[in-house]
Order: sequence, then C-alpha cells, then structure tokens
Amino acid sequence: MASMIFLVKQAEDEEKVIYRFGPDERKMGLIEMNKIKESVKELEPVQVDGVSPSFFFNRAAQWLVRCLFREGGKFPERTIVET
Repeated sequence: MASMIFLVKQAEDEEKVIYRFGPDERKMGLIEMNKIKESVKELEPVQVDGVSPSFFFNRAAQWLVRCLFREGGKFPERTIVET
C-alpha cells in the first residue's frame, strides 16, 4: 500500500533547510537538513496512532538527501512524496 508524505518548507538558508512533514497538513513534524554537514535530524516527530514516527522521518530524510545530491541542492516550497 502506497503512502504519501507532505513536505512544506519553513525556512532555508545557505547552511540548512527546514520542512514540516507528515501524512497530511494537520499531523506534521519538523525535519532539518544541514547542507554543510550533509546530515538530517528530526526536530519534532510526527504523531500518528499506530504508525512509528520513524516511518515518516526516514522517508522524508531520504527525499531531502535526494534533493541535495541529485537535484543540486534545489529544495521546493512544497511537495508530496509517494512511498
């Protein structure tokens, strides 16, 4: 079964980008990618009954890494990731 993760950019500068992320716009966490250190951390977990917060974090983190390396560091304002 496919699932969708919504990502909405909150802030971006030369060092980092921060997104709200989750299964819909009412249930979202916060994730940050440090572009310099090439690291991702969860600032606020997604809370959904019956689903591990790491499910959403891992997929959102993979998408951020893809943007950094495959898309040349271009991070869209909003996107939906289907997994």
